[in-house]
Amino acid sequence: MLQPHRPKEPATATRAASGSPRGPEASQDEALAAPAARPAPDDPDVLYMAEALAEARRALALGEVPVGAVAVHDGRIIARGHNLRERLGDPTAHAEILVLREAAARLGGWRLEGVTLYVTLEPCPMCAGAIVLARVPRLVYGAPDPKAGAAGSLMNLVQHDKLNHRVELRAGVLAEASAALLRGFFRQLRGAGDPAPAPGPAETGDP
Repeated sequence: MLQPHRPKEPATATRAASGSPRGPEASQDEALAAPAARPAPDDPDVLYMAEALAEARRALALGEVPVGAVAVHDGRIIARGHNLRERLGDPTAHAEILVLREAAARLGGWRLEGVTLYVTLEPCPMCAGAIVLARVPRLVYGAPDPKAGAAGSLMNLVQHDKLNHRVELRAGVLAEASAALLRGFFRQLRGAGDPAPAPGPAETGDP
């Protein structure tokens, strides 16, 4: 069995871009409001989810819904990303989609065999479908999304018996840290009176 690659501790988990709609100070305050991830050295899934949470904080610093993801292959992170839907004006620019694209480019093909995808929020139907189409063998997610989740909450597309690929699934890894980031984001959004992006279901869902 391959030894898991130890991810480096995120150096700038709360960095903010000058173009953030609420400014660096607000973004950093919200990131600090969420519980810090405490990786367990004997659980690689927790270590890699901590890296996905670092990406979620980068999304937060940009004024995006704080969801992050990383792809791991042969014990190494080969792709990482976070929501960029608002920045790119692209309805498909969810963290999972961006990471799947980068992982495919790194591996030289669309079949992501041997890849585990880590994402801080249960994937939406679009992302779950992409995970199946990419033949990702394993998915680990943090917070569940009871109103839009497509990996077991609202529906389970990643293990659907009518599809030709089913994904091994682990749910709830560092779930509270992920949910706290989302709650803080939407709470501040309401306080700022900013109408976009709209809050997701129960403030933990895909927007």
